[in-house]
Amino acid sequence: MADEFDVIVVGGGNAAFCAALSAQEQGARVVVLERAPEDEAGGNTRFTAGNIRFAYRGVEDLRTLMPDLTDAECAITDFGTYTEDQFFDDMFRVTRNRTDPELCEILVRRSFETMKWLKEKGVKFAPIWGQQAFKVDGRFKFWGGLTVAAYGGGPGLVQAETEAAKKRGIEIRYATRAMKLIYDGFKVTGVQVKSPGRIYDIKAPSVILAAGGFQGDAEMRTRYLGAGWELAKVRGTRFNTGDGIKMALEIGASPFGNYSGCHAVQWDFNAPEYGDLAVGDAFQKHSYPWSVLINANGRRFLDEGADFRNYTYAKYGRVVLEQPGNFAWQVFDRKVAAQLRDEYRIKQVTKVKADTLEELASKLEGVDGKAFLEEIRAYNAAVKKDVPFNPNIKDGRCTEGLAVNKSNWANTIEDGPFEAYQVGCGITFTFGGLRIDTEARVLDADQQPITGLYAAGELVGGVFYFNYPGGSGLINGAVFGKLAGATAVADTRRNA
Repeated sequence: MADEFDVIVVGGGNAAFCAALSAQEQGARVVVLERAPEDEAGGNTRFTAGNIRFAYRGVEDLRTLMPDLTDAECAITDFGTYTEDQFFDDMFRVTRNRTDPELCEILVRRSFETMKWLKEKGVKFAPIWGQQAFKVDGRFKFWGGLTVAAYGGGPGLVQAETEAAKKRGIEIRYATRAMKLIYDGFKVTGVQVKSPGRIYDIKAPSVILAAGGFQGDAEMRTRYLGAGWELAKVRGTRFNTGDGIKMALEIGASPFGNYSGCHAVQWDFNAPEYGDLAVGDAFQKHSYPWSVLINANGRRFLDEGADFRNYTYAKYGRVVLEQPGNFAWQVFDRKVAAQLRDEYRIKQVTKVKADTLEELASKLEGVDGKAFLEEIRAYNAAVKKDVPFNPNIKDGRCTEGLAVNKSNWANTIEDGPFEAYQVGCGITFTFGGLRIDTEARVLDADQQPITGLYAAGELVGGVFYFNYPGGSGLINGAVFGKLAGATAVADTRRNA
């Protein structure tokens, strides 16, 4: 087994494969080190729905990526546009103007060209009709700037990228955990790895870290995110325990970004500790804008309709975790039952159903039933019934006069049968990580590049703070992975 390469990529998800494919494209001999065994490989990417946010000017741009789109499909679909300016606005708005301007500029400006590059590598895409567009008056209208997913979702994306890598001669070593960087105080020259029964070194002038965040490590979660975070469920892989971040910090890399922040969603309360590949992302419960969310005290505690799901779902998991008992119930009535996403119909779901509100109150485990009924009565009385409900737009159908008002999509909860789903917090990935420059080089504590070290994906800090626009994680991994691969090869040649 040859243990010398031009580029070592640590990680086995989307960012890692984009880095590997980019470096190979420049003529490098590349090895990908995937800590997981092959049947669990793919990092967090494998657990996602595969939705990818990028800037596009209209349907012609989309047909470049999806040449199989028919004229008939286009005729009944309003894909709209999602300009670079809109992408910038979303990034700055949801991160409260904290996203690093230089990194955000790269992310947005290179998003469409990176999608075209992925297509050239063999990744296929499809519109997300079921999740991001509702049919009204015979036409689908996309909302929230998120239009496209990888064909086959996250598993399909990992499969396509794996096949592309193998086809191009990139070696993938499964069940191979990077333990530490080989570093002489001036440059990184390889990685010490552990595989079953063996610890050994792999040498290369360039190492790209793309091993995800630290969400799979309960101790790191609690240390950085705060008390209670050890109780959160991990939506994705059990292997993302911060290895890449820890290895880099050990040799003096600069930590950067929102270490106390993360992407966390409402997740079935009784889901397992880590993600289950057989279920994928279906433990999530993302139709909450049509619901009322009730805590153990029988009270609403957030604005379910503050914005499109894309812009609130990644922060509402934290709010649920902060409730008494770390849970909430999403309550729906018959009017919106048909609009619930597919994940509400899986077998592994914590659900109760009742014909009357009184019966429902008795079935909501852990909830003060009397307070719940009072809360629903007050909520129903506050709904502006003269404004029509429209799920495709922020419809302004709100409540008035409540301590916590609902801004859009406020329907009364009065038509049985009623359904309620118990949710807790599912953490997707952490926002704090390593500081990189605009070429994806990892910087040290003096903010100078560490020769031979690069990073991409969830372990890069500074891109997301507090929240993120749906679908921007995968494009972030792809853009910076592609950049890291190209920079690593260019730097090696320059330094040779």
